[in-house]
Formats: sequence, C-alpha cells, structure tokens
Amino acid sequence: MTIPEHRSNRLPISFCLYTAAVLVIFSVLVGCKSDAPPRQPPPTVFVSQPLEREVTGWDSFTGRFEAVDTVEVRSRVAGYIDRVAFHDGDFVHKGDLLFVIDPRPYQAVVDQARGRLDEARSQLQLANLNLARADTLIASGTIATSLYDQRKQAHAAALAGTTTAAGSLERARLDLEFTRVVAPMSGRISRKLVSAGNLVAGGDASGTLLTTIVSVDPIDLYFDIDEESYLRYAQLTAEGKRHSAGNAGSEVRIALPGQTESSLTGEIDFTENRLDRSTGTLRGRARVANPNHLLNPGQFARVELIGDAAHHALLVPDSAITTDATRRVLDVVGRDDRVAVRPITMGKLFGQFREITAGLQPGDRVIVAGLLRAQAGEKVTPKLQPTDPAALASLGSTR
Repeated sequence: MTIPEHRSNRLPISFCLYTAAVLVIFSVLVGCKSDAPPRQPPPTVFVSQPLEREVTGWDSFTGRFEAVDTVEVRSRVAGYIDRVAFHDGDFVHKGDLLFVIDPRPYQAVVDQARGRLDEARSQLQLANLNLARADTLIASGTIATSLYDQRKQAHAAALAGTTTAAGSLERARLDLEFTRVVAPMSGRISRKLVSAGNLVAGGDASGTLLTTIVSVDPIDLYFDIDEESYLRYAQLTAEGKRHSAGNAGSEVRIALPGQTESSLTGEIDFTENRLDRSTGTLRGRARVANPNHLLNPGQFARVELIGDAAHHALLVPDSAITTDATRRVLDVVGRDDRVAVRPITMGKLFGQFREITAGLQPGDRVIVAGLLRAQAGEKVTPKLQPTDPAALASLGSTR
C-alpha cells in the first residue's frame, strides 16, 4: 500500500528573514519620523516706524526757591519787651506792629530833651534882645567894640544851643518811636525768637534778632547750569539760534516735587557774570509769580529751559532702546524680515519718546514689542503696532 505524499505549507526560511528585516527597518523609520520636532514658524514681533516731528529741546536743572527780599527784624533800642503783637507764621503788611519795648525810660528822656530845648530857646531870646541893644549903642559909639563882639558871640552860642537841644529832642523822640517795632516790609513772618519780658539789645548790627520776614510774591528760583550746557548755549547764540548764552529774558517751565509735568512758568531775569570755579556751573535766577503763596523759600523744583532750537527729529519709544555692551542699540527688521542690531546716538527725551540723532532712517521698522523673541540675524514675522494716543499726547512734555 502506497502512502500518499503530503505537500509542506511552510515558507522558505530566506523569505521569512527578508520579511522580518523589512518590518524592522520600517518600524525604525516610523519611530524616527515620529520623534522629530515639527518645524516652528518665525517668532512674531511688533514693529513701528520712527515718528517725524518738529521739536524744541528743553534742558532740565534742579533749583531752589528763595525770597526776593529777606529782612532780619532787630530792635533799634535796648529794653524789656512788653508785648508781642503777632502770631507765628502770620502774613504781615508793612507798618504792622510786631513788638513793644517798655517806652517809659525813653519817654523820660524825651521830657528832659524838651526841657533843655525850652531853656535854650529862652537863652536865645535874651541873646536876641542884648544883640539888638548892642546894635543901637554901637551905632552911637556908646559901647566899646569888644563888648559888641561879646554880644554877637553870645547870640551865636545861644542859637547853636537851640539847634543842639532841638536835635537831642528829635533823637529822643526817635528812640521813643523805636520802642514800637513795626514790619519793615510785607511778607510772611517767622516765629518770635524773643518772648515778652526779655531784655533785648539794640542800636547796631549786634542787636538782638527778634524774628525774620520774607517776601512771598513774587519769588525767585535759583539754579545752576553746567559748563557743557553753557558752552552749547554759547554756540547756538553764535549761530543766531538763541537769544543769549545766559538765557536772560527766556521763559522757563517749572515742575514741583511729585509732578511729572511742569505746572508753573517764570522768566530768567539774572545770570551770574562768571562760572563758579569750584563747581564749573553758572548760577541763574528766574522770577516766578506766587499770588496764592503756594511756593515757599527753600523749596526744591525742576527747572526746564530751552536747550535746542526747533528742529526736525526722528522719535522712537524710549522702551525700545536696549544696551549692547557699551552701546545703545535698536533692533530693526530688515527687508528680508531678519533682525539687525543698529547702534544709535540718543538725543533728548520727549514724553515717552526718545530723539535719535544718528543711526536710524525714517523708514526703518523698529521692534517695539517682542524683543526677547528677536535674535540678531534670525527671521521674524513683523506686525505693525499703532502708536498709543496717550504716548503721542506726551510729546508736549520734554525732559
């Protein structure tokens, strides 16, 4: 009996090995493709073109207010103070009573001087009579010439005595008047430095200081201009772009502590005739109206005066300027949308914008937001950012 031959269903070993290798390679390729990161698009940055404006540069200096007039009130006569006739810090007017010094000793001196004047006048009257008789007798030759001369001399002495007595009385009256110490000018008075009942000295510069008075309207603002600014002003004056190097007659803007914008104006009425050798600065003074007595001597303020003539300027947001090592730079987007670092020269600050005097062109696209995502030489996606209206409004302010 013949056993039928069974056909094998197994694949050849070589085919199986080939198939396995293909599957391994495919899985590796698929795994590599899944692990590769997706390609990122260029980062987005916001850009704006420089503003072109006609601007006038202002320089800023620190100043201090001082009173136009200051008076130290001292007594002209010595004595005990009877009364203080004002309250500390009052606003007083010229002629107001401030202190009363005991007048009784000076009234007694006035009475004595008046008595001496009456006595001198009586002697003068007798001398007039004697001289009149002598004039009659000398004409008739009844008296000697020497006696006549004595009568004339006695008359002259009596006349001089009357003048002396009158002067003594006037001085005594002045001393009595000086026992009432009055305000020599209008202004704000300080506190009393001597109370009632104290003895004060008077009559000269070493007299007792009673109080002080300062004028308040107008008020002066003193400030110092640095030598570099002064030389720049002189150059502009030589070029006919400025009235004077010392700014005499120029308007100034004034900002008080805590204010970001100027709130007052004044006019420069004085500049020193030479620079201070120790500081290299020129002292200037502006006079400011102070009708509400808001300003007080000793108060600080920021003074702004014109530093440059009106000129065309390119302005960029001050926040867009960065520092590259020792340089000030701007990041700009070129025509190929790649970032370039542009060294610049800065000018003055106008509100929130900075003037760029060199290194920038009017059509440049300046990166104003997204600076951290912008790397020099890399491609970016620029988007135009409109200028903030509030920032534009600040262009009226300069520092």
